Amino acid sequence: MPSLGQLYNDKDAGLTTRKTYNVPLEKIYAEEGYNVRELNQAHVIEFRDAFIAGEYIPPLAVEVTEQGVKVIDGHHRYHGALAAVEMGFEIVRLECKDFTGSEADKIAFMVTSSQGLALSPLERGAAYYRLQNQGWSPSEIASKVKRSESDILQHLQLHECTPYIKGLVRNGSMNYAIAIGISREHGVYADREASRLMKKAEAAGKKKVTKSIAKPQFNAGKARRFLELLSACQDSNDDGMSFAVPPALQPELLSILQEYRYENPNGDKSSDPDDVAVDEIQRSAAESGIVFTVVNTSPEEKGAIQ
Repeated sequence: MPSLGQLYNDKDAGLTTRKTYNVPLEKIYAEEGYNVRELNQAHVIEFRDAFIAGEYIPPLAVEVTEQGVKVIDGHHRYHGALAAVEMGFEIVRLECKDFTGSEADKIAFMVTSSQGLALSPLERGAAYYRLQNQGWSPSEIASKVKRSESDILQHLQLHECTPYIKGLVRNGSMNYAIAIGISREHGVYADREASRLMKKAEAAGKKKVTKSIAKPQFNAGKARRFLELLSACQDSNDDGMSFAVPPALQPELLSILQEYRYENPNGDKSSDPDDVAVDEIQRSAAESGIVFTVVNTSPEEKGAIQ
């Protein structure tokens, strides 16, 4: 059967070579913390079993240093070989190929390599951060790793999240996009907000903070009804727009407001329903830039609002 070596000898075939070398296993080493991927033991075992079964294993990408032959890409393959040896399987050498390029090229190669596991968002953020520390701009990183600039910026923001929030992302308790949103919105209080949302998720019988928990959507029908009620109370004058809410409409308005404000309850509670209605409507209106004043129209109609 014809081989590539024979075809290579045909000068018109256009073949080129890139040599690989069978390197003694004891000469190869992996630098602690160098790999952009966290070591996945299940993936290591997969390679261990593949070595034992005699399956084809792609060559490692390596760099020769004073210490020996350093793994640039193929950490799981390397540790899989070590695991196979620990089980009594003999592996004398591993196939390796030279990696040529700058330190940034090595990081980018680890990010884009199709041989390894897909990078987690945290691993991707850490890799982009390493490139950024070498003077690469987000647009340059995007071009290097073949991702969008917005993706680079987003993962860099994830890398800047607190250890607690990154821990939630790592164990699958929170989507990385939600984590970034919490950090942006709450700043130094991000951990407190993340903890609150985790407790809320657990109370709902969930193990993960979802978008519906972090950013619940208010019922559109109730929002429309609230506006209908307010429009019935509107009174325009020379001083601007005001609302006079009669006691008959206050319970329904209050009910909608209380549901809307459930996510961020605050303020003192009053045992008087009318006082609660006035307080809730005033606070919620103030958040929207509308000022209500309380006017006692009669002893029977306490808490009319304008």
